[in-house]
Amino acid sequence: MGIFVTTFVLAADPGAGGTLTQFILLFAPLFAIWYFLVIRPQQQNRRKLQDMLSSLKTGDRVVTSGGIHGTIVSFRNGVVQLQIASQVKVDVSRSAITGMVTEEAGGEAKQEQAAKQKKA
Repeated sequence: MGIFVTTFVLAADPGAGGTLTQFILLFAPLFAIWYFLVIRPQQQNRRKLQDMLSSLKTGDRVVTSGGIHGTIVSFRNGVVQLQIASQVKVDVSRSAITGMVTEEAGGEAKQEQAAKQKKA
């Protein structure tokens, strides 16, 4: 057994360590660039979304991944009930909420609706 190991060690190419070093020197900067341009921003966006989902409360205006805008009426076991029109309530998964609607965006939508009504 000892003869096999020494033969294997002696047969190893002494310059093989240089190729490993070159490989690491080539891919380390590429991985760093990939991390800072792709992975880190995704982690930050996911963290912001989780913080927003955990801070939701009744009365908040939100938008879902399907594009439905509504006001939160109630919560229960990961399901959020949204009021999307008077007397119209929809149950959606909490994870389907993608953002909160600011008052500015809501005001612009109301102005657009008022302009459409005036034209009609």
